[in-house]
Amino acid sequence: MHLIVVCGPTASGKTALAIQIAKHYNTVVLSADSRQFYREMNIGTAKPTSEELAAVPHHFVNSLSIQDQYSAGDFERDALQLLEKLFKKHEVVVMAGGSGLFIRAVCEGLDSFPVVPEEIRTKLTQQLETDGLPSLLDELKTADPDYYNMVDKQNPHRVIRALEVCRASGKPFVHFQQQTKKKRPFTTLKVALDWDRQELYDRINHRVDLMIEAGLVDEVKKLSDFQQLNSLQTVGYKELFGYLNGSETLERTIDLIKRNTRRYAKRQLTWFRKENGLKLFALNKIDDVVPWIEEQRKN
Repeated sequence: MHLIVVCGPTASGKTALAIQIAKHYNTVVLSADSRQFYREMNIGTAKPTSEELAAVPHHFVNSLSIQDQYSAGDFERDALQLLEKLFKKHEVVVMAGGSGLFIRAVCEGLDSFPVVPEEIRTKLTQQLETDGLPSLLDELKTADPDYYNMVDKQNPHRVIRALEVCRASGKPFVHFQQQTKKKRPFTTLKVALDWDRQELYDRINHRVDLMIEAGLVDEVKKLSDFQQLNSLQTVGYKELFGYLNGSETLERTIDLIKRNTRRYAKRQLTWFRKENGLKLFALNKIDDVVPWIEEQRKN
């Protein structure tokens, strides 16, 4: 049994490649994009189109509401339960997405983190409110420079989570991400497309323009009452909330979305470069992906 993971940064063509592989094996695709889970977030999450969803069965797309609390641990549990059923019908299953932690949860299991006293979390939240996110980032840069280079620096939830572990344990957050992998009853093969950095950034910029043309502003406007939810602390949404609240012009907001999406892609590239066994394919070698998978399955 093989789980084929199609991973990589945003706008790198994961959906199309995953469908190509799934069609070859007459199998299904599991989404490991933590924002495509939410029914209310469509344009800004670049969900598979209706045609793509019809091409092969997809799981975990539109499976949650933005008001649902859902973690990587929840995904690990649910995905493993589903895979147990799917592998009774299929020798190969495909999983596609750019959420590195969710992919790692399924393939290797999550690390065990220390229990954090509530007062540490409270103090960090108060520090965020009084001194702002830059003060927390300065502390994280000193306490855990490796994680500082990977974390979404626009996401206070992620920054606070790392710092509370650092404060509670006296050790870097990444120390707890380097523990023993869990054994799985399937073999994982990871593939990704190898983009030139500037070409990828150009694709991102163009895709943001297409999202705006497709009605992203109206989509975000409908979600304004829920803008404090963690599920909506997402590139493309949080910037437009600022525009709708009157803090930025639309032109400046679109530029911010492009910039922050490029930064997110850079962090994804940093994460996936550290993935053991990831096989990169040049864009003109896409047709080599399935033959490579077949060769690995024979070994």
